[in-house]
Amino acid sequence: MVVRAADTGKFAEVKGDYTRIAVGSGGTPEAGWLAYEDAHKAPEAFDPQGVTRADDTLLLYFTSGTTALPKLVEHTHVSYPVGHLATMYWIGLRPGDVHLNISSPGWAKHAWSNFFAPWNAEATIFIHNYARFDAVRLMTEMDRAGVTSFCAPPTVWRMLIQADLSRLQTVPREVVAAGEPLNPEVIEHVRRVWGTTIRDGFGQTETAVQVANTPGQPLKPGSMGRPTPGYDVVLLDPVTGRPGAEGEISLDLSRHPVGLMTGYRGDEARTTSAMADGYYRTGDIGARDEEGYLTYVGRSDDVFKASDYKISPFELESVLLEHEAVAEAAVVPSPDPVRLAVPKAYVVLAEGWTGSDETARQLFAHSRERLAPYKRVRVLEFADLPKTISGKIRRVELRAHAAGETGSGAPGVEYRD
Repeated sequence: MVVRAADTGKFAEVKGDYTRIAVGSGGTPEAGWLAYEDAHKAPEAFDPQGVTRADDTLLLYFTSGTTALPKLVEHTHVSYPVGHLATMYWIGLRPGDVHLNISSPGWAKHAWSNFFAPWNAEATIFIHNYARFDAVRLMTEMDRAGVTSFCAPPTVWRMLIQADLSRLQTVPREVVAAGEPLNPEVIEHVRRVWGTTIRDGFGQTETAVQVANTPGQPLKPGSMGRPTPGYDVVLLDPVTGRPGAEGEISLDLSRHPVGLMTGYRGDEARTTSAMADGYYRTGDIGARDEEGYLTYVGRSDDVFKASDYKISPFELESVLLEHEAVAEAAVVPSPDPVRLAVPKAYVVLAEGWTGSDETARQLFAHSRERLAPYKRVRVLEFADLPKTISGKIRRVELRAHAAGETGSGAPGVEYRD
């Protein structure tokens, strides 16, 4: 147990034989706790006090909980340390690199590239500690520390491009994004200013990186790349279960990926369901082209039908982000008596814009010009987006709000096209 000294009292009732370490205690922690500050006095040699097996449990992480309650994922002493060789390969880390990954410790991505990937690569892990995100300060710290590789979730990338990216004097050699698919407009903006391309990657708390744009691989706009080494990715039709060019992103368990979880801790039924019929099912929908590149369509829970057409929220959100007024956007179904549902967009405006009739008219016109009639945004609301601790949009809350469910948030002003 590693906690702030101020929080040690919270663990008074936690029983068990475990090591307790207090951080920031000034070297005088309360009884039963070791002071983190004394670590430099410890012997250089490590003498293990027991046997640790490869299949022993190492980590338990909760999933983000964007569409339902979080699940508790179990990883072993192999699945994350060794599995993240794929993550190291995707990021392109080398010995001596200075790697900055922006991630909350409560998110498995923190383990991905705040620890295992740079550790495997013999790279330096740089931590930028802040209470509130400041793009200018971040770039100042990146220059000061000589950051050579940088990973951030789409939320951070979307905030970064609202600032003057030319402030960064030394651009990292490698820049990547993970957590949610990154909109092409953001990638293009960074390429234009920094002269380097953000390489998207796809993975889960349950795995290491499964699909990615790896160094040296030709990039296709909008694609998240090809399967990483050790992952046999199959797209299964959600209804028939047959492999095809579009379907649920799944992993063939006959060649069990090293980086795949043991299962959901304490939930055998859910583990069995996720790994039925010889495949691990991610719950995400993708499409594969003739060259093997995969494009993210959306969570199976997020894709919806309007007038019997299948709608991918990600595609509509990417179009909205092309407009200078939009900093962030999330699209969910809004009930409609004729079409069953129509796309509704929740929009966070860029600095200098206000939520008005005129702004709504501009965004509706922008949507009409760039989307087929059945896809275009029909309802609009200017609002902050509910998010998980890892920065992912809580679409389950937005869907409830759009459906008018009680207790799903304060109603805002709706604009209709």
